This record gives sequence, C-alpha cells and structure tokens, in this order.
Amino acid sequence: MAVTITESAAGHIRKCLADRGKGEGLRVKVKPSGCSGYSYVLDFADEVASEDHVFEQHDVKVIVDAEALDILDGSEVDYVTQGLNSFFRFNNPNVKDECGCGESFNV
Repeated sequence: MAVTITESAAGHIRKCLADRGKGEGLRVKVKPSGCSGYSYVLDFADEVASEDHVFEQHDVKVIVDAEALDILDGSEVDYVTQGLNSFFRFNNPNVKDECGCGESFNV
C-alpha cells in the first residue's frame, strides 16, 4: 500500500512547511462529504501518530491515517496550475465516480 507524490507537489509542500516554520509533512485524510461519498482533507502534520502511515518522496512526507489508507492506496498527489489557479490534484485509481462539481468522489 502506498501513496506517491510528484516533484511539483513536493516543492509546494516544502515551501509551505518552510513558511510555517514547522511541520512533519502533509497529512491527507478523507471524510464523508458531498453527493458522491467522500472528499479529501489536507492539513499540515506537526506530529506523526503511531497508527499513521508515512510515505516519503522528494524529501517530503505524506502522512495518511489508517482509516483512509484503503481509499487512498495507489494514489498520486500532484500540484497543478490551470490558468490563475494552483491546487492539489489526486490521481486515485480507487475512485469509481465523482460528483458533477468535483467536490466529492465514490470508491
């Protein structure tokens, strides 16, 4: 089981952690939400719990709690720019469908 991260995402995370002045890495969770079932929740982790799964690439840690691992397994976290907007994009092979607005997904 693994979650990977692109160099683009790693660069953005490193910058954000440096701006914060602290943090272990990017914490990725899922929560029940929207019309399709789940949405991603991103936060910066200041500590790693014993039940967390830590994936490290490009000198950045992605921290996933045990409850979300099955849903996120095989996912790639990317950071993209489209026009004037920049955002994290998840390439998750477990997603079966998404709601029309892209806010939530189903596995």
